[in-house]
Amino acid sequence: MKSLRIDPELEKRLQRAAAVKGESLSEFIRRAAAERADTTLLVSEGGDFDDVLGIVRGGGGRARRTGAAFADLVAEGAAKE
Repeated sequence: MKSLRIDPELEKRLQRAAAVKGESLSEFIRRAAAERADTTLLVSEGGDFDDVLGIVRGGGGRARRTGAAFADLVAEGAAKE
């Protein structure tokens, strides 16, 4: 079992947030700590994409002419008016 010290303002915010969620303060803090630990570990470990990160290559090239293609569409729309 661990204990922690929090300042009075944070405690008030935590109590309000726990009430909104319908949880006890302890349960709210446990869930928040678990979520933060999971997020931190997922980011630091690379998550589910370790086996493909940096390996998969897309064909690319599709976005090279988007500006020109958009300009063409605008010009077509103006010509129809």
